[in-house]
Amino acid sequence: MKTPAWFSTNRFFSILRIASGGALFSAATAMGLIAVLTGPSIAAPNDRSNAVHYYVSLGDSLATGFQPGDNEFTGGDDGYTDQLYSILKASDPKLKHVKLGCGGETSTTFINGGRCDFYTHGSQLDQAVNFIHAHANHISLITIDIGGNDVFLCIFNGDQSCLDAALASMSTNLTTILSALRKAAGPDVPVVGMNYHDPLLAFWFFDPAAAQLSEQMVVQVNGVFGSVYGAAGDSVADVETAFSTTNWTLVNGIPLNVGHICEWTWMCTGSPDLHPNTAGYGVIAQAFLDALQ
Repeated sequence: MKTPAWFSTNRFFSILRIASGGALFSAATAMGLIAVLTGPSIAAPNDRSNAVHYYVSLGDSLATGFQPGDNEFTGGDDGYTDQLYSILKASDPKLKHVKLGCGGETSTTFINGGRCDFYTHGSQLDQAVNFIHAHANHISLITIDIGGNDVFLCIFNGDQSCLDAALASMSTNLTTILSALRKAAGPDVPVVGMNYHDPLLAFWFFDPAAAQLSEQMVVQVNGVFGSVYGAAGDSVADVETAFSTTNWTLVNGIPLNVGHICEWTWMCTGSPDLHPNTAGYGVIAQAFLDALQ
């Protein structure tokens, strides 16, 4: 793999679209900041072999499956939740997907609302809890990714004090979210979260030190995710490992982790965007399948 021809510093920051749900940053703002698989049977609280039951997916733009050109808030149809559902439905035809993610959602807006206006109950958390209550004993799986937008600015700027404060707030919010979901769903429904890949590894092409710092900060963030999900008794899809985030082994002159970002996200294209492409979302879907084993 060769360094992309477009990847000069000036070109990068003139076109970089740092996006969460489509447009967390404009290009001007960025300038100023410098599987064909078979899935496992999912746990069921009781026998629903003849009844419709639900996979509820929650989260930010990753949960919506956003890719460049999609709706900023509702995303697309090839995300990890869509691909995971397709795999699970192949062996469970009565499974239905309830996709509640919101592009750009933070852990705070997840609880309080204010980002997406299509929730009839005000916030994504309230929407999810109401749906789960309304379909008691018919929820088979809940997946969630949230918190990336809480910390992204801190990582982008390499600001450790910012990150420490954001992680404290995010940890509290995520604990609240998981508690509410568990109370609504009961003890037997799998709730699976995820940690994150590091799209800013693409900085390696013009500033290797910045890429290494972003990797270290993402690992710190993912450690907090592991602690919070673990304390709640919930599983974590290990996207960090799936994307080889900490593996700096050179492959054809480019670190493996950087190469995966180029292969599985839009960061090394003519219009850089941090979101996974369809293949990258497939990698995340597989991480969720592994967590469900």
